[in-house]
Amino acid sequence: MKKLIVLSLLILASCGNKKEIKHVAEISCGQCQLDLDSEDGCSLAVRFDDKAYFVDGFNIDDFGDAHDENIGFCNAIRKATIVGLVKDGRFVASSIELVE
Repeated sequence: MKKLIVLSLLILASCGNKKEIKHVAEISCGQCQLDLDSEDGCSLAVRFDDKAYFVDGFNIDDFGDAHDENIGFCNAIRKATIVGLVKDGRFVASSIELVE
């Protein structure tokens, strides 16, 4: 019986620690389009709830050439469904799917 109680508590504790969120957010270059300046060079960022975050887990070139004049993240703000969590002022992404 003790093992069952301990196992149940561990399962509940692990479920309670997940703070992943799912949003349709703006996604672009943090420096070129979203007014972030805490990093040098071009880096992937998302904006939701009127706040922008650099992204961990995905690279700016994972979705094509960041400097493409029509759809590159340094030249355009796009929409994406994002899943992840905000940790230490950054968005740790587990999934990003472009909407357009």
